[in-house]
Amino acid sequence: QVQLVESGGGLVQPGGSLTLSCAASGTIISRNVMNWFRQAPGKQRELIATITSGGGTNYADPVKGRFTISRDNAKNTVYLQMNSLKPEDTAVYYCRTLIILTSYWGRGTQVTVSS
Repeated sequence: QVQLVESGGGLVQPGGSLTLSCAASGTIISRNVMNWFRQAPGKQRELIATITSGGGTNYADPVKGRFTISRDNAKNTVYLQMNSLKPEDTAVYYCRTLIILTSYWGRGTQVTVSS
């Protein structure tokens, strides 16, 4: 059974940094495409970062240059380093992987950017 568990969210001031973690079990993340999504109140869930099995990365324009997705294969964990945070980054952040056309999601972690 595939499980994804996010952690690392919290309250941070504008301009601050956070690192989110997504610990996986039941699958080997280095073999999968791993994504980070976020959903702000009243908005649709949006894809913000991707890391492929080959290690390639891709980012949505709103976070490009500020966020970095990475993985630790030994820990079977994916990370999202978030710098220069803005109030508009406030959202629930979700980790996802797609395996044989089935999406697996974590429960999310709340990030609030506010002074």
